Amino acid sequence: MPITPDTALSPALSRFRDAIAQAVDSRTPLTLRGGGTKDFYGRAPAPHGTVLDTREWSGIVDYDCAELVITARSGTPLVEIEAALAEHRQMLAFEPPHFAANGRQATVGGAFSSGLSGPRRQSVGALRDFVLGAVVMDGRGDMLNFGGQVMKNVAGYDVSRLMAGALGTLGLIVQVSLKVLPIPFCDATLRFALAQGEAIDTLNRWGGQPLPIAASAWIDGALWVRLSGADAAVRAAITKLGGERVDDAEGAAFWRDLREQSHAFFARAVQGSLPLWRIALPPATPPLALGHASADEQLVEWGGGQRWWIDTANTSADVIRNAASKAGGHATLFRNGDRASDIFTPVAAPLMAVHKRLKDSFDPHGIFNPGRLYSAF
Repeated sequence: MPITPDTALSPALSRFRDAIAQAVDSRTPLTLRGGGTKDFYGRAPAPHGTVLDTREWSGIVDYDCAELVITARSGTPLVEIEAALAEHRQMLAFEPPHFAANGRQATVGGAFSSGLSGPRRQSVGALRDFVLGAVVMDGRGDMLNFGGQVMKNVAGYDVSRLMAGALGTLGLIVQVSLKVLPIPFCDATLRFALAQGEAIDTLNRWGGQPLPIAASAWIDGALWVRLSGADAAVRAAITKLGGERVDDAEGAAFWRDLREQSHAFFARAVQGSLPLWRIALPPATPPLALGHASADEQLVEWGGGQRWWIDTANTSADVIRNAASKAGGHATLFRNGDRASDIFTPVAAPLMAVHKRLKDSFDPHGIFNPGRLYSAF
């Protein structure tokens, strides 16, 4: 429901509302953008769209470190939020990737809209699991307030989490409230020489044990495991699991490069403009057969639940998606490739009808990032 009369809008929000009104009148698409660090993700923006830059609407609105909640405006740089949290030994536990380059900075609105999470998602959950509330400006220019600043606040549909990962197709994110967590007292990284299948089996065996495994990744014949928690728990896990203890600085760099996709594996895809696929599977799924794919074209994360694959042979999207579907998962073209076609796995007609009704409710004139998720809206 609308919660803020026009006279109460700040100059920045008034400009946002005016831009929406102009877009509706001229039937011109609006490309909602913060730092633009994730422009590569999703289908290509609509041609001839007007960019609505959210970065002028910036700042931390409220931070209650005792309640583990932070509220910020959509244009707030992630680095600003992370710095404020670090002063109190707290963090965004889902580790949103920045993908910052060429002086551009990721914003919290962009992180929220993309819905992407980093290596710790394996143990703590995804970004949407940390969303407590959001303020959104819809396609009529109305301000809508969903959720709140506590884990349990209202009955009914959790619309704020619906917005997470919608790539701005449902509305302009104005403000978001997120749950934060304390930084673990101890962090350690172990490395094991294992083949991909052995690594997946090992991770799933460990997954049923009370071990402080925060993240994992298999790449180039090596399984990397991040342990986080109380000092005693981490030391006990090191003794039990064995493997090679990685230097703390090297371990921290590895997990940072994995999150930011600056690791050599991802750099190969980025620099060579090669299609990079993200394949979500049940964690215990054996190594997925993807035609010619060799070991150096694959990376396994999240205990086996996320598989990255560099397609060096321009494989048909249908072949990749069929392989993922047969294994009980789905595939997303994460970078490069044909961005004019389906990036995300096509959904069944009944579900697409629901998507369209939601789109029509929040964006009746179809001006927000049209075609970014699916060609239908």
